[in-house]
Amino acid sequence: MTNIIACIDGSSLSECVTTASVWAAKQMGSPLILMHSLEKEAVRTDEDLSGSIGLGSREHLLEELVALDAKRAKLALEHGKLVLENAKEFAHKAGAKQIELLQRHGDLVDNLLDLEEESRLIVLGRCGSGHTQSAHTIGSHIERVARTLHRPILISVGKFKAPTNFMIAYDGREAADNAIARIAQSPLLLGLPCHLVMAGEATPERRLKLEEAHRKLEEEGFDVTASIIPGKIYPVLTQYREENQIELMAMGAYAHSKVRQFFVGSNTSKMIIESDIPLLILR
Repeated sequence: MTNIIACIDGSSLSECVTTASVWAAKQMGSPLILMHSLEKEAVRTDEDLSGSIGLGSREHLLEELVALDAKRAKLALEHGKLVLENAKEFAHKAGAKQIELLQRHGDLVDNLLDLEEESRLIVLGRCGSGHTQSAHTIGSHIERVARTLHRPILISVGKFKAPTNFMIAYDGREAADNAIARIAQSPLLLGLPCHLVMAGEATPERRLKLEEAHRKLEEEGFDVTASIIPGKIYPVLTQYREENQIELMAMGAYAHSKVRQFFVGSNTSKMIIESDIPLLILR
């Protein structure tokens, strides 16, 4: 569990993902792997050529289509290599010391699962190459990665700059405490002012949970501002983020939490869609 893995696809966010991954690699003192996945959709035509029927005496058309399909696959492979080489050059100029390039065939999530044991952090872009350039489009793999992998995921949502503070969305549940423990034990955010925010009613039990989380972070050297704010999760977090000029938001990804409904629920995450700052999702 040593590497930072940046998922590079040649989209407009590839440079942002590379920048974010270089920052993370420096913070954590970890080697950087720049990975490009050649998925089926990227290397095949729109039809299953082997199933073509009714061509009759025009079999040469099928042969030409098959040849075209092979050429497209070769071009996709070459394009992926070029994307990785460009990303490596960019990462090197940004200060990354240990850089490895990795190009793999198959589904991105499956490839990440194969590398999970040797990874410390996964870096993804919100928009993938298969999506429009809308500022609020989610890359097709983000939810699947968040559901499947058990490594922290850093989501770049635009031009990345090293954050000078961060906020933790906290709800006091066991999985939230696990997220606190991960942050406390990692050098990724150490040294940055931390805002620990809980939305909802300030019951004695919830105050106690917040105090415990606050103490755990402070014991590991974090400068923490803790708050319980009445209201629903999304508007509370959004308003706090804006008023305090938060530059990165961290949250747990849990199975039975209201926070999950925003971040890794079955529907598109409103927070991920509308966020204009990087997001760190922890399992």
